[in-house]
Amino acid sequence: MEQRFNTIPPVVKKCHIIAICGTGMGALACMLKEMGIYVTGSDQQVYPPMSTFLADRGIVVQNGFAAAHVGADIDLVIVGNAVRKDNPEALETQRRGLCYCSMPQALNHFAAGGKKVVLVTGTHGKTTTAALAAWLLTAAGRDPSFMVGGILRNFDSNYRLGNGDCMVIEGDEYDTAFFDKGPKFMHYRPNLAVLTGIEFDHADIFEDIDHVRAVFRRFVHELPATSSLFAYDADANIDRVIAGVGCRVERYGRSAHACWRSTAPVFSATGTSFRLEHAGKAEGTLSVPLLGAHNLANTLAVVALAHHLNISWTQIAEGLRSFKGVKRRQEVRGTKRGVTVLDDFAHHPTAVRETLAAIRPAAAGRLIAVFEPRTNTSMRNVFQADYARAFDAADMVCVRHPPLLDKIPQGARFSSETLAKDLEARGIAARFFVDTDAIVAFLSGEARAGDTVLVMSNGGFDNIHQRLLDRL
Repeated sequence: MEQRFNTIPPVVKKCHIIAICGTGMGALACMLKEMGIYVTGSDQQVYPPMSTFLADRGIVVQNGFAAAHVGADIDLVIVGNAVRKDNPEALETQRRGLCYCSMPQALNHFAAGGKKVVLVTGTHGKTTTAALAAWLLTAAGRDPSFMVGGILRNFDSNYRLGNGDCMVIEGDEYDTAFFDKGPKFMHYRPNLAVLTGIEFDHADIFEDIDHVRAVFRRFVHELPATSSLFAYDADANIDRVIAGVGCRVERYGRSAHACWRSTAPVFSATGTSFRLEHAGKAEGTLSVPLLGAHNLANTLAVVALAHHLNISWTQIAEGLRSFKGVKRRQEVRGTKRGVTVLDDFAHHPTAVRETLAAIRPAAAGRLIAVFEPRTNTSMRNVFQADYARAFDAADMVCVRHPPLLDKIPQGARFSSETLAKDLEARGIAARFFVDTDAIVAFLSGEARAGDTVLVMSNGGFDNIHQRLLDRL
């Protein structure tokens, strides 16, 4: 049978999405539906909130994978990167000679075509940076399209189809599909790109930091000469990667040589203010309701983007002030008995360290970190020692046993119990827990008025946030 991968037919009336319940895939499904395409989908685990999110938009989702889910009159099948080549729906697609492609190919074709693409890449901060850029463009009346990896509180959505000339995309370095092992961000040709930082991550697909650098080097060196790259200035890996790049490069950060520089930052419980310098010239003071030095850097990148897109300083200032943030990024889930429970996506050691440092000034009492190692990297022992140094800003740490540890080879597994012991050796009160129930039971008796409980996981963590609030 003819293989028709990486092919999108001229006319698509009906499409099927394999693994539709991911954040990006669900957003793509809704975009296509808004464009008038009939969309069906399937996934291994269909449950709220994504199941109801899709159902509310009239998208039929089948639970599990089966050849019969690929309808008789489907024009295009879109394949998620978690789908294996032996997936029954992927096999049926190939057996019937249907056209199929990856998510970034579909996004490029249907939504980004003809737009000025603003792409945000880097190991950390992509979601917040892309979300802030999307909101700032919207607040300035530019009516952008966007797709990011988190729910923007200004829109209660992670996507939007606008009528303006720009599209903001969060560019992921993770692999694309079983038939395309290259990074997702290589499918876009951005007019403007941000590089927030480069560290080793995704140990399931990258061998080491050299492998990661090679991927980013390829990306920046293939940027068109007419593109502009905004790169963080305090990252040695970025220095190595962008050397000799052919497009325009502007650096942002706090060093004296940065094109976009922040000075005199003031970090408070409600946000950050700083003085902005552009090309050595003072431009005034800006404020944003985001916490921490890492978010100050993210904000600088967005200011640089906005200025390049001819947004006025007044519009930039107002857009920053009115940004409501991203769900699961320093999100307050509730306060009970004087105990504030926060939710954050942090899982990489650097993200854990920076998030705790950002929250520390806002915590009235103790800062209690609750950590669930859940990603393919955090469940590996590659960062075992790094995690022991990532929780220094916390007064107490609760570490859960990784829930999916059997996916990792025996000799490569992360040990939550070892982390708790290492933290104790550093003078930080730490406990190891076998499951979420045990953490909720412990904290419901331990937490007291004034405490801040910061929950960090890239997953749902068994709804620990609400369960803890209910117990409190």
